[in-house]
Amino acid sequence: MKTNPIIGAATNRLRRRPFNPYYQGAPSDHFDGVTFFNPQGTPPGRIAELLRWRLSNTREKWPRAWPSPWHGEKPEPRVEGDRLVVTMVGHATLLIQTGGVNYLTDPVWSERVSPVTFAGPKRVNPPGVAFADLPSINAVLLSHNHYDHLDIATLTALVRRDDPVIVTPLGNDTIVKAAIPAARTFAGDWGDTIELPGLPPIRFTPAHHWSARGIADRRMALWAAFVIDSPGGPIYHIGDTGFHGGINFEDAGRSHGPFRLAILPVGAYEPRWFMRGQHMDPHEAVMGMQLCNAAFAVGHHWGTFRLTDEAIDAPRKTLAEALAASGIEEGRFPALRPGEKVEVPPLA
Repeated sequence: MKTNPIIGAATNRLRRRPFNPYYQGAPSDHFDGVTFFNPQGTPPGRIAELLRWRLSNTREKWPRAWPSPWHGEKPEPRVEGDRLVVTMVGHATLLIQTGGVNYLTDPVWSERVSPVTFAGPKRVNPPGVAFADLPSINAVLLSHNHYDHLDIATLTALVRRDDPVIVTPLGNDTIVKAAIPAARTFAGDWGDTIELPGLPPIRFTPAHHWSARGIADRRMALWAAFVIDSPGGPIYHIGDTGFHGGINFEDAGRSHGPFRLAILPVGAYEPRWFMRGQHMDPHEAVMGMQLCNAAFAVGHHWGTFRLTDEAIDAPRKTLAEALAASGIEEGRFPALRPGEKVEVPPLA
């Protein structure tokens, strides 16, 4: 039987139409109906640029093992009242304890951050807190879907053990629920606020980044930063971001600051020509701390998984230089190593 050419052409057009498997919603100033984007921002690098970088052979050598001196201390079960304690697990995974609530950011206990278990960036140090020593988790802040931030194996273990709420930007809930049907996910857009029993409000704010789990789903799930309205003062957490002229930092400080604490990425930034749009360097992180009006900051996203070209300890050294150049006491913005813990001073 012959196919009607008009119907056939229409069917072909429908097949070619882009489809977002994670999120369907109305267009906005950062969503075109299929993909998310950074308004007036920098798109992720093209494949040709990625190949140019990978073939440049400019990577500093990393050690196969770089154990942290801070391993071994077991976190408190709870931190009550206005006290605020932050413990580095590794890379972008931090335990935040305040007001009787335990939060985890972008939890990863896996050996590699990759779609496969036999290849991809591998840990050079074990998690700073053993999973068995981790206190019961109330909430997970999941910033976006890159494998060094969204780790299904770890989320599965957390859901099975603690059943935490998982707060995440649009589309990432679909990825988590497809793999972990029992997960309690709560998704939001930039500007949204999640209010759940037993938790202070958690707000979604813009970050300058992108997302992908493979080669065909670029920017089909949203990325975000978070503001926790904690009892002792607001906490600003960013999993990944480019500096983007400081726009998002200024907006966050104006809308939600001053912050008691800003948790900011300081690693995975070289080469700058390729990474500038997606990852800050330490000098930009210090400017971000100032622009968002944070009294204290914590640096993360360094020293665990080799993702980019800089030396393993370059982020910490460069951060110290940037703080000195800005006249900021080094103790106000430490770059934490796995297992290292800080108790954040009260907001004046």
